[in-house]
Parts: sequence; C-alpha cells; structure tokens
Amino acid sequence: MKQADFIWMNGEFVAWEDARIHVLTHGLHYGTGVFEGIRAYDTEHGTAIFRHTDHLNRLAQSAKLYYMDLPYSVEQLRTATYELILRNRLAACYIRPIAYCGYGQMGLFPLDSPVDVSIAVWEWGAYLGEEGKRKGIRAKISSWRRISSESLIPHAKASGQYLNSVLAKIESHKAGYEEAILLDSRGHVSEGSGENIFVIKNEKIFTPSQTAGILSGISRDSVITLARELGYEVIERDLARSELYLADEVFLTGTAAELVPVREIDDHAIGTGEPGPITVAVQGAFEDALYGRNPNHLDWLDVIPLPSNPV
Repeated sequence: MKQADFIWMNGEFVAWEDARIHVLTHGLHYGTGVFEGIRAYDTEHGTAIFRHTDHLNRLAQSAKLYYMDLPYSVEQLRTATYELILRNRLAACYIRPIAYCGYGQMGLFPLDSPVDVSIAVWEWGAYLGEEGKRKGIRAKISSWRRISSESLIPHAKASGQYLNSVLAKIESHKAGYEEAILLDSRGHVSEGSGENIFVIKNEKIFTPSQTAGILSGISRDSVITLARELGYEVIERDLARSELYLADEVFLTGTAAELVPVREIDDHAIGTGEPGPITVAVQGAFEDALYGRNPNHLDWLDVIPLPSNPV
C-alpha cells in the first residue's frame, strides 16, 4: 500500500502515521461502521472524482440504515475530500471515507458511542490488476452465500458485513482463482466479493436485481446507463448458477475493480475464453466516462476546484 502524507480525521488533517484510534473503539469490536470506495481520475478537465456526491449520499444512507448520525454533511465531506487530495498532491487516487462508532462505550448497544469520521486517499491501481482488465480473470463460485436481508442489510455498505466477502475472497484465492462469486440465500447469482456481476447471452445483458442481496453499485448503475446508450438491452432478473457457465460473456464492475471481464468460472471457459465484443465495448464506454471523454456524462465528474493559494 502506497501511503500518502495526510488523512482527514474528524475535521482535522493529521499525518498518515498519526491516524490512530483507541483499541476499544466500538467499530473495531463489532463492525459498527459504514464506508465508501471512490476514485479520482486525472482527466483533461483536471482531477475529477467520479460520481462523488452519489457515493457520499450512499454513505449517509448506509449510516441511516444502521442508526448512525453522521456529524458532517455530505457537502462538508465533499469539501474535505477536495482539500485532502490537494494536500497530498495527488492527480489520481482511491478515496476511502469511513464513519464508525468510536471509543466511549462497550457492549452491543452502539447508540451511546460517538460517531467518528475519517477520509483517506492513496494511489491504488486496478483492484484485480491491469492484466485482468485486459485479458479477464478466473472466478470461483463460493461455498459461502451472500448475506441475506433477513439477517443484515445488503444495501448498506457496512464494515462488519464484509466478513462475508472476506471469507469468499480467501476461499477463492486459496483455490487458485482471482475472485469469488457469491450466490444469494435462494441459490441465485448475487455478486462478486467486491463487485456487481453482468452476464451476456444472445447480445442481451443480464444482471441480478435488487432482491438478490446485492449492494446497489454506483459503477453498476453507470454501466447500465452506458450499455443502454450503446443500444444493448439490459435486464435485471434472477440468474441461475448454470447461466454463468453458459454465458457468452461475463464481467464485473466496481469502483476498485472498474470493469473486469471474467474469462473462466469454476474451470468453465466463458464464451471463447477471452473478453467478448460487448464487454469490450461497454468497458471502453465506461473508461471514457471515468476519464471525462464522454461529453454526455461530464456531470458524473466532480472536478476538484483549484485553490487561489495552492497548498
């Protein structure tokens, strides 16, 4: 991990190595936190954060679902992120805002704990590798099922919930694959350990619906919009495991991973075993949007305003 110089913590900029919390922080013990993954890109318009406000709104919504009162507004967090990136002199970076129940109370009832908020930024390449983006990755159907809405809240991007994804990721790694795909509690396709999934068959694009235990991905939403603009039909519905094996193409989307083709699942080659033409077309459209090359979606870019007195 390539560290930066500063991290924003509860309204203050602190040195990276000094960004510490107490060992009895509630979120450390019980997973009571919510977070986001966001990216800023070096574009011809300047350093631009992709769908920044949408991500911060989802952070606030995740906090609300877990009865956490954020002590900062979306606009305050947005402004803090601008300054943090400028202070760290980063043209492009990954952004991790997190809100968590802090130190002060112990036990399962969290509402008397303070809510702390931090934002970190650092240089981070494609989560599943640049080669994976070009050539595709190998994935494994995990034996672990995606968390059910009967037990937790899949629509919240909550810290403790990611133990589910951690188990799936470790299992796939130990078996020699780059990524895991989780089924939901009913046995339908849900998502990757950290990405949404799309399946292409007969030139139609399918993706699991909101009822499949998915996190409602912002990259997912962007790709659905872009694919429809390219003329493809996108259908949200339940998907059977076997539909993955019989697909013409499969790809994953997520902020960290961006858009990654899947060339093999459970040792079944997907289509030709190489990224297919629809995947490549949608991937190109997505990257154009990320880097500000699509004039129709410049509203997705939050360009960081340069200060009158640069840091």
